[in-house]
Amino acid sequence: MANVTKESIGNLHDKLTVKVSKEDYYPSFEKAIKDYSKKANIPGFRKGMVPTGMVKKMYGASIFYDEVIKAVEKEIQEYLTKEKPVIFAQPLPMESDMRNLDMSNPTDYEFPFEIGLKPEVSVDVLSKAKPYLYKVKVTNEMVDEEIEKLVTKHGNMKDAETVTGPENVLNVLFEESDAEGNPLPEALSKDNSILVKYFAEDFRPHLYGKSKDESVVLQLKNAFPEKEREWILSDLGLDKNDSSSGEKYFKMTITKIGLVEKKQLNEDFFSLIFPGKEIKTEEAFREAMKEELQQQWDAASKSQMHDQLYHILLETRLALPDEFLKRWIAIGGEKKKTPEEVEAEYPSFTNQLKWTLISDKIISENKIDVSEEELRNYMKEEVMRYFGQMNMGDNSEWIDSYIDRMMKDEKQVDSSYRKILTEKLFNFIETQVTPEEKQSSPEELLAMQHHHHH
Repeated sequence: MANVTKESIGNLHDKLTVKVSKEDYYPSFEKAIKDYSKKANIPGFRKGMVPTGMVKKMYGASIFYDEVIKAVEKEIQEYLTKEKPVIFAQPLPMESDMRNLDMSNPTDYEFPFEIGLKPEVSVDVLSKAKPYLYKVKVTNEMVDEEIEKLVTKHGNMKDAETVTGPENVLNVLFEESDAEGNPLPEALSKDNSILVKYFAEDFRPHLYGKSKDESVVLQLKNAFPEKEREWILSDLGLDKNDSSSGEKYFKMTITKIGLVEKKQLNEDFFSLIFPGKEIKTEEAFREAMKEELQQQWDAASKSQMHDQLYHILLETRLALPDEFLKRWIAIGGEKKKTPEEVEAEYPSFTNQLKWTLISDKIISENKIDVSEEELRNYMKEEVMRYFGQMNMGDNSEWIDSYIDRMMKDEKQVDSSYRKILTEKLFNFIETQVTPEEKQSSPEELLAMQHHHHH
């Protein structure tokens, strides 16, 4: 008669030994041999007339192995169903000598497995948490800057003969060179399009008066201010965190010169930016722009506080079955991993695992869930955002039909569900703390966002 015995072999780490006797697997083995003999196609025998002795001789060892393993798997699943240990993943088989499986000498067999138990989770760290809510106040200057971007973005591009000012758009070819402009061996080259105003102010005079096909030699650290240099380096495929990247010289050849004819601040432009809103005056447009920018910065502030709460919760002390988890990482994937690979991966793996345990606990205890109506509303917002928030008029029937199709896409539903659930989770966590408000500049808040991990 089969049985399972349990033995603790470490912190939250148990060994299960499954013992199966002949009566647990041998009747199934004999039946499998008979069934196989009825289906086997072996030259010299009619189908269904192959002697069981021949089948046993040819395929018996393999069938015997399968039936013993099936009996073991059945027993361990029954144990897990009955005892209900809260475990990670599935039991992992430990080393055993499979050579002992002998159909000519059926006997009792033992198979050891290991399981990793999930720890009890307590999230009382929130009661002592003191997060900050970094607030950015939108200024008139920020509104001016955003409007300037929009009238330029939606303006009309005209060709120009020469570079005359900061609003010129240059199509250029960057070629890595020495300080004199001589190309380096295997030089890096890249086409780009840049507004003159993105160059450093004291460098711009080197561009004024230049025409198509003319060149200038520049050093990145001197040609671009720090704010613009970061994306220029990335665009050139250089490491923005390596100080030597800014030391490089490039020969920059102008391939085309353009000038943007900016949009006028009129009702047509107002409805282009805010479709569906009745905005008649520049004053009302500026107010709407200020309100939208404030919403964006408030959302960024909230997101940054959520990141703080994520890290605070990760400070929760959780014991984990480290040895089991490392073995799971090593053999649980498609390809086995070396001990060095496991050790390198383990810290980020356990952080992710801790967050899953903590978030699942909060979600379960507080019955946080996502309804079908919430899913549909979220998808509707996504559709409206995709179509540029245009006034859809009488197209509500089309939108509903489109969302019906989205709701049948399992991948789409799962992705939307997870996003909504995460948002609801953090909104709940917010209610458990009292943040301290701090004024912040846009630059400071953006710098903090660069270090987000959740």
